[in-house]
Amino acid sequence: MERSRIAVAGASGLIGSALVRSLTADGHEVRRLVRGAPRSADEVRWDPERGSVDADGLAGCDAVVNLAGAGVGDRRWTPAYKARIRASRVRGTAALAEAVAGLAGDVRPRVFVNGSAIGYYGETGDRAVDESAPAGEGFLPRLCVEWEAAAAPAREAGVRTVFARTGLVVAGGAGAWGRLFPLFRAGLGGRLGDGRQYWSFIALHDEVAALRHLLDTDGLSGPFNLTSPHPVTNREITEAMARVLRRPAVFAVPAPVLRAVLGEMAGDVLGSARVLPARLLESGFRFAFPEIEGAVRAAL
Repeated sequence: MERSRIAVAGASGLIGSALVRSLTADGHEVRRLVRGAPRSADEVRWDPERGSVDADGLAGCDAVVNLAGAGVGDRRWTPAYKARIRASRVRGTAALAEAVAGLAGDVRPRVFVNGSAIGYYGETGDRAVDESAPAGEGFLPRLCVEWEAAAAPAREAGVRTVFARTGLVVAGGAGAWGRLFPLFRAGLGGRLGDGRQYWSFIALHDEVAALRHLLDTDGLSGPFNLTSPHPVTNREITEAMARVLRRPAVFAVPAPVLRAVLGEMAGDVLGSARVLPARLLESGFRFAFPEIEGAVRAAL
């Protein structure tokens, strides 16, 4: 992509901050969407849960990337928190899509990359799925369906619209892996449940590279799985973490304990999602860290 102006929602999160660093390092102009009063010309005010955005701040942007949303794994899924998870994604996406669609054609962004998740597919067991698979059942699949549907105004206005269905991001500082690394370093790591559930991961480096590939490549639209082509089981991840960190990983957390502590969210931890990035590979993208051990080493 030539030097561009790109608006990013969720710019302070794990993926968003890494994407902003990558874009600015290459000379692109980034406008960050913020919830408070803008403090500089590169900030645009919005409130995703109330569904409002300063549309004028998006005028003249070449692209909009929406990675915002309340953390799915941040706390127990009470009814109130599930409502917040949904509102932050569905209302926020709808507000951005409507704002983009409402702009005049000469200042309207050309592409809208919207976050989504492999939670779309629900429980897949040992069965590998790609973007052609239907949505699963449960809270996360329903959320992802609504989340993606909320982008309809942008797509209907002729804006190239992409859904980045992201897997578990391997990174050292935050996210799920940010919680795993300290445990394994302390020798307290281990498998969760029986360890046979598939975790479809992606290195943070590859996540950012894939998002930029989706931004840069004309003609790409619809859903793309942002996951390594080699998903592995929780047991295999445990073994890889132990090898890389040179620590024992003999502990295991039984499934009943996880369910007692995490409630409904335990289904996401114990569930198996064997997801493949078929469309991403077909589009010419190449992973720098396709294997779990390389992804863990890159995170360190």
